[in-house]
Amino acid sequence: MHIYDFHTHTSFSGDCKSPMETMIQYAIDHDFQQLCITDHYDYDYPQTELADISFELDLQQYYEGFMTCKEKYKNDIDLIFGIEVGLQRHIYDDILKNLRPYPFDFIIGSSHVVNKMDPYIGVYYEGKTKQEAYEGYLEDILYHVTYYQYYNVYGHLDYIIRYGHYEDKKMVYVEHQDLIDAILKKIIDTGHGIELNTSGYRQTFKEPHPNMDILRRYAQLGGEIITIGSDAHLPEHLGYSFNEAFHVLEHCGFKYFTVFKDMKPRFIKLP
Repeated sequence: MHIYDFHTHTSFSGDCKSPMETMIQYAIDHDFQQLCITDHYDYDYPQTELADISFELDLQQYYEGFMTCKEKYKNDIDLIFGIEVGLQRHIYDDILKNLRPYPFDFIIGSSHVVNKMDPYIGVYYEGKTKQEAYEGYLEDILYHVTYYQYYNVYGHLDYIIRYGHYEDKKMVYVEHQDLIDAILKKIIDTGHGIELNTSGYRQTFKEPHPNMDILRRYAQLGGEIITIGSDAHLPEHLGYSFNEAFHVLEHCGFKYFTVFKDMKPRFIKLP
């Protein structure tokens, strides 16, 4: 079975130490059909206790490093030039100006910061119930998918559950139904998609991001564009739990998953 992993990181990301060639060689050794590198680009990331980590990717250096690898391994694997963009309301113009000069094949839009606060950091949750914290996060995503369009899929829609400072972190669909439906409908109506991110299987949740209820609702609303990504920061996490991902997609009503090249989707039948 060939693997198409469309959410991966290398040492060009501030939170990853795995060199690009190390990730690529692992993918080659494990018979990946395509590997899409989507390193972090979080422009104007707020100063926090993570200030020693830079998420403001050097785009030119990243592009040159990728193209070097693409040429070197062109007979071994199809490398796809991607990026994961951390969206904030005040930086749309800067993002567009900085990204458009580069020939990206695939762009993930993600919410890593809400109101200039990273949900990884405890301050985001201060004075908020779980309902309030999660709704604030979802409202921010709804704003992005309404007013920002230069992306292909929205990443890990329930990302906040990784760090929610609550005993029960899970995002329950019925508790946020109106907001989640509005997000999914806007994504579909604007010709975009979402991802099934398998990193949740490596954590305590043992389920994908977003969870199955949200994935099923996306399919019910007519969503078709859905990529599969491991969110790997280590080579051994590439393609992690993709068999489970295929079963989940089928169970939720999908017949295909999606890959991208030149910012255009291609649909591949589920194995």
